[in-house]
Amino acid sequence: MPEPAMTADELDAKLAEAFPELFQSADRAVIERLDYGACRLRLPFQSRYLRPGGTISGPTMMQLTDLAMYVAVLGAVGWVPLAVTSQLNIHFLRRPEARDLIAEARLLRVGGRTAVGDVTIWSDGHDAPVAHATSTYAIPSR
Repeated sequence: MPEPAMTADELDAKLAEAFPELFQSADRAVIERLDYGACRLRLPFQSRYLRPGGTISGPTMMQLTDLAMYVAVLGAVGWVPLAVTSQLNIHFLRRPEARDLIAEARLLRVGGRTAVGDVTIWSDGHDAPVAHATSTYAIPSR
């Protein structure tokens, strides 16, 4: 398997520069692992992610899904900040507990103009996934 186009630290620094409102806060998602076309992110639990009933909200999981795909794509193709989501389909499988969320993304195909992958999300400490998504990213000309 090829090496990632960027290290996790390099990508983290680029994301903090390009998206300071998301990546310079203390409660941001953390890149725990970055491989070519795959990554693992951790979203530290915050009570603001809860919806009525004490479960983590769907929009929170969708945001984490999209970020995991973005990180996986950039890990494969390098710093192309204008890569964008063109499709995202998510299945909520079970109620996530009020704890950190772990997202693992893997790219199934990386082409010249698109990347297709999937993301699985777990509540930290549990084996059963809480959500699974498929996604396609459009990659602009480099």
